[in-house]
Amino acid sequence: MKRLAIGVLAVSLLGSCSAQRQAIGQRAIKDADIERIIRTLASDDMQGRATFTPGIEKAAAFIESEFKQIGLQPLDGEAGLRQSFSLTRIRPQSQVVTINDKAIDSEDVFVVSDKASANWTNATEGIQVIKIGPGQQLFGRYREILAMNSPALVLVDQQYADAFARLRTNAKRGRNVQKRNENSGAVFVLGAEEPARFTVSFTNSVESAPLFNIAGMLPGKSKPNEIVVFSGHYDHLGVIKPVEGDSIANGADDNASGTTAVITLARHFKKLNNNERTLIFVAFTAEEIGGYGARHFSSKVDPDDVVAMFNIEMIGKESKFGKNAAFITGYERSDFGEILQKNLEGTEFKFHPDPYPQQQLFYRSDNATLAALGVPAHTISTDQIDTDKFYHTVNDEIETLDIANIVSTIKAIAISSRSIVAGTDTPRRIPKL
Repeated sequence: MKRLAIGVLAVSLLGSCSAQRQAIGQRAIKDADIERIIRTLASDDMQGRATFTPGIEKAAAFIESEFKQIGLQPLDGEAGLRQSFSLTRIRPQSQVVTINDKAIDSEDVFVVSDKASANWTNATEGIQVIKIGPGQQLFGRYREILAMNSPALVLVDQQYADAFARLRTNAKRGRNVQKRNENSGAVFVLGAEEPARFTVSFTNSVESAPLFNIAGMLPGKSKPNEIVVFSGHYDHLGVIKPVEGDSIANGADDNASGTTAVITLARHFKKLNNNERTLIFVAFTAEEIGGYGARHFSSKVDPDDVVAMFNIEMIGKESKFGKNAAFITGYERSDFGEILQKNLEGTEFKFHPDPYPQQQLFYRSDNATLAALGVPAHTISTDQIDTDKFYHTVNDEIETLDIANIVSTIKAIAISSRSIVAGTDTPRRIPKL
């Protein structure tokens, strides 16, 4: 009986300690602090946090400062909290095409190539001439041609004039690549005749541009080689077309809200100081232009070591399910959501499957790269994406947000992740693409 009494007392003390720790961690999730972080990231001073701008540098410095104050350590192999890499920016400068000795109007030509310059003629070895005629799928053929490992002159039938103009507008904006392929490239010409002779000359500006994720970690106490990732992207659109004199796309919900969650959760788990698995907190760059920050991060970790990824995107407004509710993209692909909901038992909060399957959100955010590698990597959101009139506009400002919704969602993630953080639950892997 005495041993039984001691055992009951020990269990009671352990439970009390656990409850105390949770209370300490929850106190790190403060309404005022959350509003301060969002207000800073979504301020006009950040100029919309567009990639490659001074505004995103200000945002990066702010997030880095928050991580340092919390006491996060740099990731293995990194000298600091900035995970630096670069993209190659390619912008078209000039293109001149003649077919059968006739100059083609510049409005009827565009080039997609990683080369700085090129000069082709019909005598140049290796140049394919490809026709996209009536009945073919222009956009499908366009993607196939760009995936080839050889250069091509592509003749596009006049019936595709409208779609050609859209592709040309997009091509004029240029492109960003992590690795150049100088063996490929295509010159698209609208409405040209069969070429007995042709000449092509084009130039592109090619420059390397620095980028950086902001990432830190709390090493695991007993399972340091097992990783749980909490992430959100901190970039947005920057300065866009003015509406009533306002041209700054502040990105308060997209995704200052998610970045705020990452910072707040880092503070929460640092206060708890009981994570058995290693926790990585990362603010990704360049999500809006192709998810390059997440791609780089994924290349630096072994996906087999990543137990789960909580990617947080747009939690600033009430979900279609009402208060105390969020949805998880790819819910059916693993038991990640079921584990989270189990940990929320006794609370009012509920995680739902993604209600917008037609939007294909699972592969549209920064969870996608690791998910494709088999990681239970899911995005948590509350956005009503089908009706959100502020999405990608200058009106995505802090005044449109529901701070209470953000606080409740962050608290729910903190509670629902605890068994995964503690190493007692391991979500089922997602089939690799």
